[in-house]
Parts: sequence; structure tokens; C-alpha cells
Amino acid sequence: MERHTAGSCHKGYPLVLWFGESHTVEKMADKKYESLKIENIVASGVIAGSIDLVEFSGKIKNCELNKKRFPGAVYRIADPKIACLIFSSGKIVLTGIRNSKALTDGLAIVIKSLKEAGIEPLKEPRVAITNMVCSYDLGKYINLSKLVVTLNVENIEYEPEQFPGLVYRIQDPKIVVLIFSSGKIILTGGKNIEDIKRGLDVLEQKLDSIR
Repeated sequence: MERHTAGSCHKGYPLVLWFGESHTVEKMADKKYESLKIENIVASGVIAGSIDLVEFSGKIKNCELNKKRFPGAVYRIADPKIACLIFSSGKIVLTGIRNSKALTDGLAIVIKSLKEAGIEPLKEPRVAITNMVCSYDLGKYINLSKLVVTLNVENIEYEPEQFPGLVYRIQDPKIVVLIFSSGKIILTGGKNIEDIKRGLDVLEQKLDSIR
């Protein structure tokens, strides 16, 4: 897996994004990860030295500001469908992202909107992926009670009376896995697909040890 940066220039303002390999997981040659699907990507960073949120929200459509409820402005982009939390410090959090292109396009729209509102963005805004949420189908029934015995008790949470899934915290890489008896799982905490795949490999090694 190759970790790389990608930059694209929009009217003189390069966007510097950090991400892992291509997020089109479904097209991976390795059939092992065929059912691995990205559900959400969260990215954050700094796009400006400071932002007048009142001015910005007043000039830009689909941007809400209610400081009594939340200190930042909520800017909803329709295409690609992304929700952006923008703060007066110039920091931004983007969520609802499904792939690297959506992140690049969404950030370009935010920067364009800043300029339209008379706010100068940084010459090199820098945004990094901070969390990826993926789903995966193990393709087999999982006996969660046996799994509890196999896994390190310090790294799991399992209370079937309250919730049907088992939470497994992998230390290296730092991935949290939500496991259901149906074989469906959710992996979160990775910053790139490589982290997610490594976490999945660790989990499957543990499952293979169950007799």
C-alpha cells in the first residue's frame, strides 16, 4: 500500500490532502477485501487564519450559525454530500465523505465560498483524514460468547442484554471493531485503508483461533 499526498489547484489556492490508497475498495484485486466498504470519512484541518462566522453564514447558502447551540457554523454541501463544521479559528471538520475525490471537491467548494464571502483562505490549506468508518461481511456466523473467551478481556465490551454487538479494541493498529453474530462488522478509527485492512487481518487471525 502506498501512502501519498495529493494536491490540486483551484484558482491559485492549492489544496493539500493526506490520505492512504485509493478508497475504491470494491475494485481491489484482492478478493479477501471484496466486501469491505467505506461508510464515512472524517477529515479536519485549517483552511484560514481566522473566519468571521457571522459574515460567512450570512452570505453563504446552506450555512447555519447558532452560537447558543454550537460554537461553529454548519455548512452543508449538496454535491458531494458533505457536512462541514467551520470555526472562527479557521479550523474545519468535514464528515460524510465517501472517497478522496469527494474530499478534494468538497474542500474546494468551501474555499470558493470563503472567497465569495470576502474571507481569505490560507494559500495552502491542509486537511487530513482523521477517521474512517468501514463495514465488512465476514461471511460466517460468529459465536460471540466463545469470542469473549478468546480475546483479551481488557480489550472487549460485551453486554448482550443491552446491545447485541461485541466491541473489540485492537491495539496495533488502533482500530475499534463492532462485531455481530451474523458476521457483519464495523471498523472505525483508521486514518487510511491500510489501517483498516490490518485491523481486519488481526481480527480474522483471532477468529481462526476459535475452536
